[in-house]
Parts: sequence; C-alpha cells; structure tokens
Amino acid sequence: MTAGENCEILLEAKELTKYFPITGGLIPRVIANLKAVDGVSFKLKAGETLGIVGESGCGKSTLGRIILRLLEPTSGEVIFKEKSVCGINGCSLNEFRKLRSNMQIIFQDPFASLNPRMKVGSILTEPLRIHKVCSASERRVKVEELVSLVGLNHYHLGKYPHEFSGGQQQRIGIARALALNPDLIICDEPVSALDVSIQSQILNLLKDLQGQLGLTYMFISHDLSVVKHISDTIGVMYLGRIIELASVKELFSNPRHPYTEALLSAIPVPNPRAERKRIILHGDVPSPINLPLGCRFQSRCPHKMDICTEVEPALVEVAAGHQSACYLNTPLKQH
Repeated sequence: MTAGENCEILLEAKELTKYFPITGGLIPRVIANLKAVDGVSFKLKAGETLGIVGESGCGKSTLGRIILRLLEPTSGEVIFKEKSVCGINGCSLNEFRKLRSNMQIIFQDPFASLNPRMKVGSILTEPLRIHKVCSASERRVKVEELVSLVGLNHYHLGKYPHEFSGGQQQRIGIARALALNPDLIICDEPVSALDVSIQSQILNLLKDLQGQLGLTYMFISHDLSVVKHISDTIGVMYLGRIIELASVKELFSNPRHPYTEALLSAIPVPNPRAERKRIILHGDVPSPINLPLGCRFQSRCPHKMDICTEVEPALVEVAAGHQSACYLNTPLKQH
C-alpha cells in the first residue's frame, strides 16, 4: 500500500496541550506553566507521513510522546483508529495496552534506546514475549525475519549494541519498532545523530518499509531537507503551536508564514555557484513560560503589524489543503 491509496484517518489530534508546572516559594506552589504544546490539531491518513519541523524546544518530541501516551496531555484529545487514546474521553490504561502494540517509536539516539546488557536477539524477542504474540518456537523465526527486513544478518542476533555502528544500531531500533506489526510509528529525529551518508540509507529504508508494510509515520525533525524527502504533509511548529500545515510540494513552493520562509531560506544548496537569499531573523525567542500577547512570532517577524501584538492568529485554511496562522494571509472563503 502506498501513500494516498487509503484515505482512512488513522490518527487525529484535537487541541492538544501539555503544560509543565513550575513551582517556587517557601511553601512550594505552582507559580507558572511551561507551555510545551499549546493547542495542536491535525489529521493523519493511513499509509502517509506527517513531518513535524521546527527549532529545538518548540515541542515536537513532546507532541510525539503525548500521542503515544508516554506523557499525559494537560488538555485535548488523541484519537487513534477511531478510539480515544487520551483526553477527557480517553481509554483506561488497561484498554490502552491493547492498542499499544499498534503504536511504536524510533528514538533519536539509537544506542541510548537499546539495553547495553542485552544481545540483539533478546532485545527483539522481548516485545514478542511481553505481548505474547507468538510461541517461543516461533519467536526465533520472527526475529530472524526482522533483522533481515532492516538489512542485518542472522549472526548479528548474538551481539551486543556497542558492537555496532550508529547506523546499524538504528536499524536494530527500527526492527524493534516493527516487531509487533504496528500501524503507526513515531520517528523522533531518527537520523539526526547519524552521519550524512548513513542518514540517506536509513531514510530510504524507512520509505521502503512503508511501501512494503503500509506503515504510517509521524516524522519529527529539525531538518527541512530530510522531512521533504520522506513526508507527504509537513507541519511547522513554533513555541508549542503548528503555525503552518500543507503538503510538501505546496509548502516548499508557496510558504505562507514568515517563519517557514526563514526556515526554507536556511536549507543549504549543494551548488557553490548557486545563490539563495537568506532571511535572517532578528530579535529574541520568547520564553514558553511567558508568551507574549498576540502572535508568538511577533518579536522576530519582519512584517509585524499592530494586530499581531493584540490577538493571536488562528490556524486557518488560506488555500486548498494549506493552513497558516498569520495575518498576512487571507483565509480561504468557505462556499
């Protein structure tokens, strides 16, 4: 199954927020909240890839962990396969365990995510054993299929994680994520810790696996060129909110938010003779603890208007399938 063949909505986020309380005083009490994720909504179709990009600290990884319920949201709701995972109407932890095998994650640091005291065979067998997917005699066959699927050999099963290169370690992490035949995989910057030459191999592997197994990805990265290679749709985050959401082609050809334009201008051009006008953002990034009134990008925006300091712009449709949160855009009229 390829992207676009199945139009079923697999995952939906509704106004997700995650505030981390900050305590202080002689008698500890909550004096402020760090707004890591602040009102994020999106839909992800089965078999497609949603790329989430933005600067470090914008809430990308926190969003991924909320979806997997590794973190409980402050408010909002996550719907997976028409089942409310968390939120006011969210399922209990016991009910969520039944869905858990269908939602997996690939971590940024492959070595830190692998148990250094376990051999690869044991690492890949563990999820099968915990979820009682197959009998003991079938696990060995399943594990051998997994390592072959990600480009490793059977003899690698008897080795420890430290005996592998970074790219091989990430292949092991991918194999572990695939062990329970999930529908959704959160890829949390899976190539940022790897050499550039290895990054392309892992990205191509992920794309091949998606085509073979019909996987759905939420791909988190700070690198727009990487996200462009693998995604169908891209959401740009800034200080906890998605400020632009569009297809890859539309976003790169017609960005509708000043922050997205600045990000695109920073992508290196692999041609020393080619020139690109770089947009330099001046001003300071506001603190997520004390966000400004109005648009949270106003302190760095070269197009700031009076209304930007008064009311925060909503994420609205400005073209077919293209949403942006900026007063420079004219919302698409509803017919």
